[in-house]
Amino acid sequence: MDNPIHRRCTTLRGLVLRVAAAVVLLLSPAAVTPVASHNDHGVHNNYLVLVRSAYEYDKKLHQNVSSWHASLLASVCDSAKETLAADPSAMTRLIYSYRNVVNGFAARMTPEELEKMSKMDWFDRSLPEQTYHLLTTHTPEMLGLTGDPRRGGLWNTSNMGEGIIIGILDDGIYGGHPSFDGAGMKPPPAKWKGRCDFNKTVCNNKLIGARSYFESAKWKWKGLQDPVLPISEGQHGTHTSSTAAGAFVPNASVFGNGLGTAAGMAPRAHIAFYQVCYEQKGCDRDDILAAVDDAIEDGVDILSLSLGHEDAIDFSDDPVSLGGYTAILNGVFICAAAGNTGPSPATLVNEAPWLLTVGASTSDRRFVASVKLGDKVEVDGQSLNDPKTTMGDPRPLVHDADGMCANENVLMAQNITGKIIICDAGGVVSTEKAKMAKRAGAAGMIVVIPEVFGPVVIPRAHAIPTVQVAYAEGQKIKEFLQTSGDATATFVFKGSMFKTPQSPMVAPFSSRGPNRRSRGILKPDLIGPGVNILAGVPSIEDVELAPNAAMPRFDIKSGTSMAAPHLSGIAALIKHAHPTWSPAAIKSALMTTAEPTDNLRKPIADVDGKPATFLAIGAGHVNPQKAMDPGLVYNMTAVGYVPYLCGLNYTDQKVSTIIYPEPPVSCANLSRLEQDDLNYPSITAILDQPPFTATANRSVTNVGAASSTYVVELEVPASVKVEVNPTKLTFKAVDEVLNYSVTIKSADGRAPASPVEGQLKWVCGKYVVRSPLLVVAGARQA
Repeated sequence: MDNPIHRRCTTLRGLVLRVAAAVVLLLSPAAVTPVASHNDHGVHNNYLVLVRSAYEYDKKLHQNVSSWHASLLASVCDSAKETLAADPSAMTRLIYSYRNVVNGFAARMTPEELEKMSKMDWFDRSLPEQTYHLLTTHTPEMLGLTGDPRRGGLWNTSNMGEGIIIGILDDGIYGGHPSFDGAGMKPPPAKWKGRCDFNKTVCNNKLIGARSYFESAKWKWKGLQDPVLPISEGQHGTHTSSTAAGAFVPNASVFGNGLGTAAGMAPRAHIAFYQVCYEQKGCDRDDILAAVDDAIEDGVDILSLSLGHEDAIDFSDDPVSLGGYTAILNGVFICAAAGNTGPSPATLVNEAPWLLTVGASTSDRRFVASVKLGDKVEVDGQSLNDPKTTMGDPRPLVHDADGMCANENVLMAQNITGKIIICDAGGVVSTEKAKMAKRAGAAGMIVVIPEVFGPVVIPRAHAIPTVQVAYAEGQKIKEFLQTSGDATATFVFKGSMFKTPQSPMVAPFSSRGPNRRSRGILKPDLIGPGVNILAGVPSIEDVELAPNAAMPRFDIKSGTSMAAPHLSGIAALIKHAHPTWSPAAIKSALMTTAEPTDNLRKPIADVDGKPATFLAIGAGHVNPQKAMDPGLVYNMTAVGYVPYLCGLNYTDQKVSTIIYPEPPVSCANLSRLEQDDLNYPSITAILDQPPFTATANRSVTNVGAASSTYVVELEVPASVKVEVNPTKLTFKAVDEVLNYSVTIKSADGRAPASPVEGQLKWVCGKYVVRSPLLVVAGARQA
């Protein structure tokens, strides 16, 4: 196996000392292009260099992949010896040498060197540096993981994910957090080959791996300190890790809110942490690739990525897509956040079909606080103030002069001492507004949430007593202020309340489809809890504590970043229960059992109160109990995506880049697969030309009762006609595979003016295997 020193922080200086023979002597003359010597002081940038699929390193000439990549780089730079003599500092050029995720390397080069490299026979293409961003107690009970297994609780039946390794790519982890206590945990399985850079008092049987990836980021962001350990003062990585697989921690709360025992989705799973993101900077593409490269060799079972790029990236250029394909090729399930730029359409990221792309929903828990107006009317909102907090007598109610409380000088001039001030969202974040209002003497603050958020409120801890209210409720308070001659109000903090009607609901920020790179694949795949999630953090941000007060170790965060680790942990439970299932089978089980309805048995609503579309919820909201026993699955191997990629009109070289380290392919020698024919758990029919008809073919594998007959049920609007052949599937054995086709026609012979939604179900007793059916017009790439 490749020595880690060849993998991390590899430099040409080290390679000259270590493998001079491989670089200088063992290369045939035809393999080396001499380069004129020059003083290496040009402007350097980071590039991901992809090598043509026909070229692979020769083990007889090079001791490892790193030495081969170094020789390729040296062939267009000054020879190692000459450059060392001229400028030793210039030798840190080879940033990463990839072994699994791509056939290529990351390096620092001048534009002139890159131009010279582009003329080499082995050169395919280069990609300039890219930055990705993080997509930012009660949910185990809400999702049915707790309780008597006879009543559906899954923790006992799945042994809480014991022995499964979840790899988390994020911004750092606070290793000493009680959520990562290894007491009672068994050692990781023998296949684990990773390392933990914390000491033995921090690394344990829970947190088994922790590493930093910084070699590309440090050149991009000058002055950024090289982390000795994968620690971050930010909350994100600790929060996502404890959500996926945190240990049981009693008496967890945020200032008394949400009090209970905190636990991740898979409390007995192991955590391997890979730091690839840095506060206020982002996540470098080449560092992400390096982390996935190592995680696969380390032996992780699940990869959880709460990060993404703001644009729709070509699958052959995107580290999440590239690393994800190699992951599933090695049997690793990969889960990625959908993005936080909703509710606008076509904002979704991480679109590749081999990823589980997760949108965010609300839970049924609220942290309730009321604004009690002077006329005794109470307006409900939410707050993270301690439920024991009391405001006392009503206080004068005022509205900030500029509306948003974003100017401290304006606040000071208004004489708000002892008053409750109403602040609209916008300008600076509400936690900063609270600090300014406190300095100006305010007794409390009401924050009015933007109208686009509908009824969804995301409370934060503030420096003064604060109630955050939905836009509609805020207008009631403002109307009272305008019509009352002497308006007063006080706060009533009520703490956690459950069973909120119309739960779950789509989070307003959750990114929406359609899939811009492949409209024939419905994304997101499904939604999971991502609003007001209580999980572990190093400390609470933006709050001033009383002297000697203990810093809370849990906080509330929201985002598809929070939804993705929920699904990663649930996937770990399924993986433990069904160790032979492929990533595609696990994904299918999650999708075909997802719920399209809320706790009132009505269609899941969007924030405008209307039923959410498939482009917001995908297959629906995750139901772990049903996913553990789905009846049928839509199974696929990694190579099954190759004809699909050819059908997207990718070049042979791009397809070969994506599927590396599989052998290169020629699409001309393969049967191209249309998007609607990919064996996906959801069905999207694109009616792009007359006669506006499409046929989707599917295969289902029996993982339920050996002898079983499934009958099809269709629910589609009158604007389309749908035929399924056959209408009945009779299985005689477990793992038996049967095929069916779905033909979708426009009822009036015209392309649909807007997306048409329906559903196809295969029903057999307790099993309902449901596929959302989406019919759209237009081009196959958005």
